[in-house]
Amino acid sequence: MRHKLIHEADGQKTFAIILDAGDEAMGCLKAFARDNRLTAASFKAIGAFERAELSFFDWSKKTYEPIPVDEQVEVASLTGDIAVEPGGEPGVHVHAVLGRRDGGAVAGHLNKGVVRPTLEIILTEQPAHLKKRRDHETGLMLIALED
Repeated sequence: MRHKLIHEADGQKTFAIILDAGDEAMGCLKAFARDNRLTAASFKAIGAFERAELSFFDWSKKTYEPIPVDEQVEVASLTGDIAVEPGGEPGVHVHAVLGRRDGGAVAGHLNKGVVRPTLEIILTEQPAHLKKRRDHETGLMLIALED
């Protein structure tokens, strides 16, 4: 993983983060968030994975169901946010749309994605802090706007 600060103004920072073949996207994003002490950020990315695992949140069961993707795919869209979870660690939440060779797509919550050949991420850190709290109805960690 390589990264560079490409813009900074009024407390807002924008980074270009480049992942190379073999890097695991979620692990790299979590490490970047932790190492840079991110408390509120959003990001988008394009690139490709040699394999990935997505998941779908089953509302009735309140659990994520895995969606294995065991093929080379284009990352047509990857978007997410970072906010502080209880305990102070940054929580990284990512959704992805992955394009298959035949033009079909698969989408969901990104659990892991092994990059090949690259993943180009543009991440913007906000000067404000966002916190996540466990939602009692869903059991999910959601951004809480109130203190």
